[in-house]
Amino acid sequence: MPQRIYLDHAATGPVDPRVFEAMRPWLSERFGNAAAVHRRGQEARAALEAARAQVAALIGAGDPADLIFTSGGTEANQLALVGLSRPGGAVVTSAVEHASVLEAARALASLGRVHRQLPVTSLALVPKEAVDEAGVGPGDLVSVMLVQNEVGSIEPVRAIADAAHRRGALVHTDAVQAAGSWPVDVAELGVDALSLSAHKFGGPQGVGALWIRPGAPFAPLFAGGAHERGRRPGTVPVALAVGMGEAARLARIELPERAFRLSRLRDRLLREVRSRVRGVELNGPEPPERSPGNLNLSFEGIAAGILLVRLDLEGVEASAGAACASGSTDVSHVLRAMGLPPGRAQSALRFTVGTTTRPRDIDEAARRIRRAVAGIREGRGVAREA
Repeated sequence: MPQRIYLDHAATGPVDPRVFEAMRPWLSERFGNAAAVHRRGQEARAALEAARAQVAALIGAGDPADLIFTSGGTEANQLALVGLSRPGGAVVTSAVEHASVLEAARALASLGRVHRQLPVTSLALVPKEAVDEAGVGPGDLVSVMLVQNEVGSIEPVRAIADAAHRRGALVHTDAVQAAGSWPVDVAELGVDALSLSAHKFGGPQGVGALWIRPGAPFAPLFAGGAHERGRRPGTVPVALAVGMGEAARLARIELPERAFRLSRLRDRLLREVRSRVRGVELNGPEPPERSPGNLNLSFEGIAAGILLVRLDLEGVEASAGAACASGSTDVSHVLRAMGLPPGRAQSALRFTVGTTTRPRDIDEAARRIRRAVAGIREGRGVAREA
C-alpha cells in the first residue's frame, strides 16, 4: 500500500509536537480547574491567562481580556453573530461564508432578523462597494471572512469594515482559515470581532477563540456561570487552551517562513498537475493572490465525488468542492455564488498543503492525481504512468 499523502490541511492538521508537549502536563498531573481558589486551581488559571495572552498576541489584540476561549471556530462564529446582532438590525454576510456563519444568520432570520447577502465576483471576492449598495445601516452586523475556505480568496475586510462603520454597523470576520498562514491584526483589519480555531494552525481540535472589541455591545449566548468574564459559561479546558496558546506563539514567530513555504508548495502542486493532466481549471484567484496553502481545481468531465474516492484509493487525501454526499447533485454554495458553470463546479476538488507537507509529497501526489484522472477518463481500474 502506498504511503498516504495528506492534502486536506484546510479541514484540519496534525498537532505540532511542540504543542503536544506544552499540553501534556495539563492532561495529567496539572489537572486543576482554573476557577478554583486553591493552589492547583490558581496554577491552572495562570496557564490559562498565559495562553490567552499568546493568542491575543497572534492577532495584535492589545488586551488579552478581550478574547474568549470557545470550543472552536463554529462556536466563535455563532457567538459573534448572536451576541453582536441587534433586534431590528440586519445580519449581512457574504454569499461565500462558512456554513457556521450562514446557518447562524438564517436561524436569526427565522426569529425575525433580516438576513442579507453580499454578492461576490467570479473569484469569490466581495466587491468593495457591496456594503454601500446593500444599504447597510446602524444596528446592522456585517460578517465577511478573511480567507475564503474553499478557494482561498483574500477578502478586502478592511475596506468592508470601513464602509460598514461609516454607516453605523458592526463588523465580524471569520479568520479561521487565515491565522497561521496569513497576517491577522485586529487593528489593521478594523473589525469589531474576530474568530479563530486552533486546529487550523497546529493546535488541538476542540478549542477556538473569539476576540471582541472593547466597548462592542456583546450579549452572551449562554447563561450559567461567570467563566470567561461572564461572556461564555462553563469550565475552560486548560490543556486545550494551553495548546492553542503555544500554537499561536509558534505561528506568530514562524509566520513569514510558513507563508513562503506553503506558497512554494502550492505553486509546485499547481504547476505539476497542470503539466501532467489535461482539462484542469483553477477556481479562485491565481497565485499569489490567494491563501498560501490553497488550491481548488476542476477536472473536466469528472465528478468530484468519483475522483475523490479514486484519489483515496491512490493514497491522496483531499476534499470535494461539491456536495457529493448521498448522491446529491448540488454544487458548493461558494462555487455557485462565483457563477461557475455547473459541470465545472461539480468537478472541483480542494487541495491544501500544510506545515508537514514535503516537496516530494507534492511530486508524488501529482503523479497519483494523473493516474486517478486517467483511470476514470479511460474507464480502467488503475491507470499506468504514461
